Amino acid sequence: MINEEIRAKEVRLVGAEGEQIGITPFREALQMAFDLNLDLVNVAPQAKPPVCRIMDYGKFRYEQQKKEKEARKNQKIVDVKEVWFRANIEENDFQTKLRNVLKFLREGDKVKCSVRFRGREITHASIGQKVLERVLKEAEELCVVERSPKLEGRSMIMILAPKSN
Repeated sequence: MINEEIRAKEVRLVGAEGEQIGITPFREALQMAFDLNLDLVNVAPQAKPPVCRIMDYGKFRYEQQKKEKEARKNQKIVDVKEVWFRANIEENDFQTKLRNVLKFLREGDKVKCSVRFRGREITHASIGQKVLERVLKEAEELCVVERSPKLEGRSMIMILAPKSN
């Protein structure tokens, strides 16, 4: 809230340079802000009495937006990539899919490794477990297990997260 939007009889006032002015009546604080050609901004409305600061509100908003934009730019969005395996996967197919898992982990993404069982393969879930454990063994220097292999329906799922540097 700024200027006339503030609804308080008296406020704790902070000057334009950051100095403590003290508790003053609202109208007096507003007049001081207008005399300096600045705004009266409520920075702590929950306090008793509310804390208001004399500042250039437009410049304050601009700097806040700039900080938020910078924070968003530096933020890394972690995707979850999924790689499907089969219980009876051949060696070359396994190596190809493992290369993808390693590439995703190096890029900083999480990887969801799934073994899909078809038909009566589900009775041999231990084979799928071995496939996922082999993936983990091959990628252990790049990742940590976020979720260990677990059977869900007709799929066994394991989630790997990249190790933080």
